[in-house]
Amino acid sequence: MAIASLVLGIVGLVFTLLSAGFLGLVGVICGIVGVILGAMARNQGQGNMAVAGLVLSIIALALGGVTFIACGCPACMAACAIADAANQLQGLY
Repeated sequence: MAIASLVLGIVGLVFTLLSAGFLGLVGVICGIVGVILGAMARNQGQGNMAVAGLVLSIIALALGGVTFIACGCPACMAACAIADAANQLQGLY
């Protein structure tokens, strides 16, 4: 489980750093699974590799959350502005 946590932490970190769209979401999911597997491996006493996987997974999860908020909020605000403009145009006709 420690190796799986380490691999998922690395994959999650790469996807989170290279993408802000759908692959960023995959990175967050890999981070969540990596945290779970790293915690389980650490409880079983699998050592330093479990801790490394846990740390990488937590970093991937945190960066993925920040990236999602940083990219998701402006997209949501733009969609609301477009909807408001469409409503104002409908009022003209």
